[in-house]
Amino acid sequence: MSMPYNQTILKYFLNPKNVGQIENPDATATEGSPACGDMVKLYLKVDPETLVIQDIKFQSYGCASNIATASIITEIAKGKTIEEAKQISWESANRELGGLPPVKIHCAVLAVDALKTAIENYEHTHGLLKEKIPTDESTVTKRLRSVINPVLGKDIISTDLVNGIDISSGTVKVHVKMKEDEQFFANVKDEIIERISPLWDIRKVEVVPNGD
Repeated sequence: MSMPYNQTILKYFLNPKNVGQIENPDATATEGSPACGDMVKLYLKVDPETLVIQDIKFQSYGCASNIATASIITEIAKGKTIEEAKQISWESANRELGGLPPVKIHCAVLAVDALKTAIENYEHTHGLLKEKIPTDESTVTKRLRSVINPVLGKDIISTDLVNGIDISSGTVKVHVKMKEDEQFFANVKDEIIERISPLWDIRKVEVVPNGD
């Protein structure tokens, strides 16, 4: 049985806007994973004086809804200040697309989460945080909930893949229940580093394999 996509969704799926990547972006963010079906990565270029999003591009893996929602989110965000872009919701994306099938609403949520994380990463790396709270274990754990265990298709915290987090003098060490030569270790390592390294007071991220 085919998915009931409307003409607007099909237009953005067949002719998506802002596809690709930005060379030397000011911030990036990835949400989702091919392991769980949908993934989107956003790239931002921001004017440092006006804080307007000058350029925004995305790469995605997934269904028509995933591509269409990432496309419409980037269209809405371009030209807005980062504060204005923070107000973009999955509901507004869904409305602009004329209504996603109910089982595909998560695609709009994924795209909006990627946008907000990219903006948050920009604020961390460019000294724009209103309150600089030192990174602690709860902050690291929250970010790791977006890193997917490729074997189980759920995040590495809920699947107990992480068995230790150490934070000291600007260095975060994440201990994972994997061997260094294990099939997906390199992928998990890269995703952990991408998630944690933008934090304002973190200079180094290490992923320590300690599988049996």
